[in-house]
Amino acid sequence: MLLNYLLKDNLAEVIRKKYAYFCFIKLKLLASFIKKFLKKHIMKAYIFPGQGAQFSGMGLHLYENSAEAQELFEKANDILGFNITDIMFEGTAEQLKETKVTQPAIFLHSVILAKTLGDSFKPEMVAGHSLGEFSALVANGALTFEDGLKLVSQRAMAMQKACELQPSTMAAVLGLDNDVVEKICAATEGVVVAANYNCPGQLVISGEIDAINTACEALKEAGARRALVLPVGGAFHSPMMEPAREELAAAIENTTFSTPTCPIYQNVTASAVTDAEEIKKNLILQLTAPVKWTQSVQQMIVDGGTSFTEVGPGKVLQGLMRKIDRTVDADGASLNIEA
Repeated sequence: MLLNYLLKDNLAEVIRKKYAYFCFIKLKLLASFIKKFLKKHIMKAYIFPGQGAQFSGMGLHLYENSAEAQELFEKANDILGFNITDIMFEGTAEQLKETKVTQPAIFLHSVILAKTLGDSFKPEMVAGHSLGEFSALVANGALTFEDGLKLVSQRAMAMQKACELQPSTMAAVLGLDNDVVEKICAATEGVVVAANYNCPGQLVISGEIDAINTACEALKEAGARRALVLPVGGAFHSPMMEPAREELAAAIENTTFSTPTCPIYQNVTASAVTDAEEIKKNLILQLTAPVKWTQSVQQMIVDGGTSFTEVGPGKVLQGLMRKIDRTVDADGASLNIEA
């Protein structure tokens, strides 16, 4: 009797251990499957900042610590016809605000940083905020370094000329839904449009000075937390940039674009683009169309992007990322220096 009891007890223990081991193996297999699935479907995204990210001393760390960076900076000086590095490394904030300097400087910092990252830089999707779109297109191989820099320089000059034709400005609007801002802009006399969809609750409007001032008052009355005119030289991403669009269009059409190594989520469409001709068309439209940054990032997340790295000066885009979706990882690229 006792023997039968012990045998039954041992058998139950054996069965229990076998079942526990079976469950353990199943869990390991499930974990391995999930890991492989996530590795396959989660994509690494790189994002590139636009105008406003400049600072005195930008790029100097790269120049001093990378022979490749030094060579590219010197090549940039030759292409531009002046030593932009002197202004980037030692210039004042006022000097860095000059149109012919600001845009190429940010482009150079971003692109050269990306190139110095070496084998660790393997983008699966890219996007750039306004000017940053040109940096992104060099990063994914659609443009060469030289052609990208030439286009950015031409873009800066064309935009400056457009600004001088008619006084215009931009304003940041905080704390209102996009559709409210859009309706007020549409109802305001004169040229005023939504220009930068930066993150939920933050939209920049652009247009004629009087129209911007009128719209700001109406937006405050509608409940905007702030409607602040920005210290910029013109109404970027609005119909006021039509002369610049026409000038840049010719330069873009005469530039060779290659098929990129990964999709770019362009400002105009907020969707993945890989066709070279479509990329060119969207770049031309960009000067007079809004920057759909919020929509672009949201679509990148839908398409699998959960790890975003900002490549360039400052941390502006990292801040916007946290306001768009706090569940995704956002960090900044940096040059690794071997001891």
